[in-house]
Amino acid sequence: MPGTPQPTHPVLSVVVPMYNEEEVLPLFVERLRPVLDELPVSYEVVAVDDGSSDNTSVLLQRTLRDWPALRVVRLRANSGHQAAISAGLQRSVGDWVVTIDADLQDPPETIARMYDAAVARNVDVVYGVRTDRTADSAFKRHTAGAFYRMMRRLAKLDLSQDAGDFRMMSRSTVDAITALPEHNRVLRLVVPTLGFPSTTVEYRRDARAAGESKYPLSKMIRLTLDSITGYSQAPLRFATWFSLLGFIVAALVLVYVIWSKVSGGTTSGWASTVVILAVFSGLQLLCLGILGEYVGRTYTALQQRPSYYVAYDSEHTGPLHTGETDEPID
Repeated sequence: MPGTPQPTHPVLSVVVPMYNEEEVLPLFVERLRPVLDELPVSYEVVAVDDGSSDNTSVLLQRTLRDWPALRVVRLRANSGHQAAISAGLQRSVGDWVVTIDADLQDPPETIARMYDAAVARNVDVVYGVRTDRTADSAFKRHTAGAFYRMMRRLAKLDLSQDAGDFRMMSRSTVDAITALPEHNRVLRLVVPTLGFPSTTVEYRRDARAAGESKYPLSKMIRLTLDSITGYSQAPLRFATWFSLLGFIVAALVLVYVIWSKVSGGTTSGWASTVVILAVFSGLQLLCLGILGEYVGRTYTALQQRPSYYVAYDSEHTGPLHTGETDEPID
């Protein structure tokens, strides 16, 4: 398909985080490009290679030769899905920005409907909402549902358990996100906290077209911890209430011991003592762990270490100056 030169300031930017997507990348380009070419607006595609170890970067360079609208940003090391999206948002220039994964579970054809909804309803955010998730495993569906229910309760956010990272945002929304100083952003929580006008577009979630999922259980747990400690103080209150409960029980035990001593009674054997010590030692360790998570986030923020480093940006054709390559971005 012959490439059509794009203007320097596209109306639409499509940000695509990629990590080891060599199997699905040709299929993704084959479906995405016709959709964007048919839109009545100019566009750019910002493909963020998140330190892939396969041939993803090679395939992106080949695609770049005959697709002028494609922009390739390569991170020096694997920094994570959310960091890769943040890198794409930081470098996008469109008036509207779509974030979509390359696995084709979220159909590119929905982008046109998102743009129409954003313009017609005059909103800043259009969430892609999955009406059918049978392509996901039962474990993933149930854990995702539990995660969103928990975050709605803890963080007091109006979240849909069927909305992920497939969304369209206005430039004002993207600028607000990139201006935030926080590390370890969880964008599916950051965007709702802004409270900007929004709407939804429904679609059917498909099975992954090729390759393997890049979100194993360990990353899901890490995302959950980042979400809880980053957007809710409920665990801290949880630790406080446990500490208060421990104090009350300890006071009651002290009263009982004094009363037993005065009345001449005897205290129960060592088993009850061991049980009490074990229970409250466990609660203390739990509370310390919760506090440690928050202290760790504070420590990370104070260090001001970048979330990722940009090693290459195809938009730059000559030698890159300081701040344009190996650029630390929060």
